[in-house]
Amino acid sequence: MRINKTRTKRVDKKKNMFMPMRRKVCRFCADKIKAIDYKDLKTLESFVKERGRIVSRRSSGNCAKHQRELTRAVKQARFIALVPYVRI
Repeated sequence: MRINKTRTKRVDKKKNMFMPMRRKVCRFCADKIKAIDYKDLKTLESFVKERGRIVSRRSSGNCAKHQRELTRAVKQARFIALVPYVRI
């Protein structure tokens, strides 16, 4: 399969047309929250998708440290049955 050079140039032009994405900021770092509590359901449910999956770090904008804490808190809340594992 040959690569069409004109096609790749067109793609590059399209990339330059779009504005760059703004970098997401960790909500916990911005609010200076020290620890994430597994009993704070309002916060936890905002990071859990409607089917029950934990939102990824890339889409939520969390830093690595707070994403690990968030994951641990969600798993604790699931184990105690505060947050469901799966929503059907």
